[in-house]
Amino acid sequence: MFEKILIANRGEVAVRIIRACKEMGIVTVAVYSEADRDALHVGMADESYCIGGPLLKDSYLNMDAIITVALRTRAAAIHPGYGMLSENPEFARRCEENHITLISPGSEVMEKMGQKELARKLATAAGVPVTPGSDILENVEAAFMAASEIGYPVILKARAGGGGKGIRIVRSEDELETAFDQVQKEARSSFNDDAIFMEKYLENVKHVEVQILGDVKGKIIVLGDRDCSVQRKNQKLIEECPAPVLSDELRLQMYEASVRLAKEVGYVTVGTIEYLVKGNFFYFMEMNTRLQVEHSVTEMVSGVDIVEWQIRTAAGVEIDFEQKDIAISKHAIECRICAENSQSFAPSTGKVEMLHVPGGVDVRFDSALYTNYVVTPFYDSMLGKLIVCANSRDGAIRKMKSALSEFVLVGVDNNREMHMKFMNNNRFIVGNYDTTICQKVL
Repeated sequence: MFEKILIANRGEVAVRIIRACKEMGIVTVAVYSEADRDALHVGMADESYCIGGPLLKDSYLNMDAIITVALRTRAAAIHPGYGMLSENPEFARRCEENHITLISPGSEVMEKMGQKELARKLATAAGVPVTPGSDILENVEAAFMAASEIGYPVILKARAGGGGKGIRIVRSEDELETAFDQVQKEARSSFNDDAIFMEKYLENVKHVEVQILGDVKGKIIVLGDRDCSVQRKNQKLIEECPAPVLSDELRLQMYEASVRLAKEVGYVTVGTIEYLVKGNFFYFMEMNTRLQVEHSVTEMVSGVDIVEWQIRTAAGVEIDFEQKDIAISKHAIECRICAENSQSFAPSTGKVEMLHVPGGVDVRFDSALYTNYVVTPFYDSMLGKLIVCANSRDGAIRKMKSALSEFVLVGVDNNREMHMKFMNNNRFIVGNYDTTICQKVL
């Protein structure tokens, strides 16, 4: 097992990883930007080092600085969390060259699955259903030809996209050229890679993902599934485990497909395969070769500490339980608490003047907030994740309503009221909602 791990991230996920390391007896090293000098993860870690200015490119995306700190502190491994450098194959290669373990499936797998059009081909080879799509589009003329073959509506996607960026839905030929230019520019700006491909756009679908865990011996365990259909501008707001109104037969098919794909690429550690579900059919969307924000709901239901097992499997430890040991008998819901105006959704900043976190059995708030903490404009707006678990979905909804009503955050605008709207919405309560639900509720 690793004796020391550097956490190349910030905020809630850095705190989550440090907690797991402490429980495992692992020494932790935090890195931080000048804007995060007073951040919670800095004080929690055993060692902490400033690596640059407030901007991401100067600090949390600064590969040279992060690797230098890891080498000087003799950290055996780096945990990238999610976002930041977590799915960057170049960073993975740099770690390998310096004999540092990046807690990930490795640069080769990250490269394959990070290129979404290549991931589609690998999924097809593993017998996983995919929607009709194209190869990389060299120019807008190629996009017009592909769209005429696939049929409108289509969706343009950046090969290296993520976080809701580099995506545009195109419903007619008149929209295609503008959308193509927009996606290309956004992809170049956000990912330094303007390669684009196209897929058939499916209307009124559910977004369901499957959580897997793999070890060096090729053992793959499915830890459960999650519904992530509550999204605004391709950003997830609410997740629940297991996905409601999914038949046992369809769920089993998705699990079997996920295992086949994981084995096809030799997957090790924690990963997530995302699908679009329409009726009794599912289609591969992408694979996330990292920890997901929403891993917490799966932990609550499965009883498996996903972060601990991510670290163990990266260190070469074999999984010591079987698929039959994963019994999904409870239901968990997660609401992402974000710093934004509840009416305009404009980002919010400010000092946390008062913070009250809900309590009770199976109520959890994963966050890096504390009283007098200053929320700056430099980073993602997510302040924390409010998670509840109960014996039934109805019970989980009631528990979430209770937790939201108890949650108090003064000084920074946040979206608590928005989440309460969903908990009281009949369509959400029934469970038969899809990715269009935000348009109807908000």
